[in-house]
Amino acid sequence: MLKLHGFAVSNYYNMVKLALLEKGLPFEEVLFFGGQVPDSLNISPRGKVPVLETEHGFISETAVILDYIEQTQGGKPLLPADPFARAKVWELAKEIELYIELTARALYPQAFFGAEVPEAIKAKAWPELLAGLAALKRAGTFAPYVAGESFTVADIYFAFSVDLARAVGKKVQGVDVLEDFPQAQALLELIGQNPHMQAINEAKAAQFPTFLEKVVKARSQP
Repeated sequence: MLKLHGFAVSNYYNMVKLALLEKGLPFEEVLFFGGQVPDSLNISPRGKVPVLETEHGFISETAVILDYIEQTQGGKPLLPADPFARAKVWELAKEIELYIELTARALYPQAFFGAEVPEAIKAKAWPELLAGLAALKRAGTFAPYVAGESFTVADIYFAFSVDLARAVGKKVQGVDVLEDFPQAQALLELIGQNPHMQAINEAKAAQFPTFLEKVVKARSQP
């Protein structure tokens, strides 16, 4: 059986978890916070989350895990069979990750952990985040899903990136970045009604206090 190593507050862990649930695959969850200690580095070369344990060994990096699952496991397909259509889905997923998720991540400390982000970082990250959302608005189909009529890996990245970008905008800038992006608002609402997504959010909320305590403790150490 596949084993998913990570923790419920990690959006990347939850991306893989949602894929496994959507495909109807049996898997075991293994609590793993990663880090730069030998036990962690033995299964994840950079000590990152998530990690998928297979019968052949461990795989890290979310996109690689998602591609492996799609190539080797059954269940509902999360990528089109046509090579060009498949490439376009990955294109959307990577654009969401690189220009929305990673850009918004620079502002997470202030949005979620009570720290102040330097103005220089905000001045760089904020316009880049808005540009990333504008690119998604141009490139996405939203009919009703990001790449068309079917739920794909692009929607998995969307679900765990755009919602956080919206929260960052409200908390750091007092702006709803989706105010003029009704297609994205509708899709977030649609995905939010998915029972698998609801279960993931419940697990995330339950673990967040423990995770926050761990973060605060790590920040206080010299």
